[in-house]
Amino acid sequence: MESVTKTKITVEVLINAPLEKVWEQFNGPAHIIHWCFASDDWHAPAAENDFREGGKSKTVMAAKDGSFSFDFEWIYTKIEDLAIVEYILEDGREVSVQFEQTANGVKVTETFDPEQQNSLELQRGGWQAILDNFKKYVEQN
Repeated sequence: MESVTKTKITVEVLINAPLEKVWEQFNGPAHIIHWCFASDDWHAPAAENDFREGGKSKTVMAAKDGSFSFDFEWIYTKIEDLAIVEYILEDGREVSVQFEQTANGVKVTETFDPEQQNSLELQRGGWQAILDNFKKYVEQN
């Protein structure tokens, strides 16, 4: 019997804020548009979030110069209040986000299946940059 080991990528940040605030700002569309991009020349002009198991959600990610944009869409498969969010991307890849209160702040850990178009390093860097942007947003707002 042949087995295939699926590579997953993990990124994480430690945020100096209360767990409830981190949770709300990660999942609330009014907040997502302010942090869900990897660099200052991109933005998230729109976000919709049907935040429930089975709910479909979408964030529009776009270059600020208008040269490129795409919809990042997913369906929630598991939500445990203040702890875990899991979803499946439109292309079938799985994502798990864990929120853990620690003595030094809230640790947010994202683990996801990579896509095939870009290198693992590029994907890890992009997702880490978005998570770093989230940390900055939460700590400043």
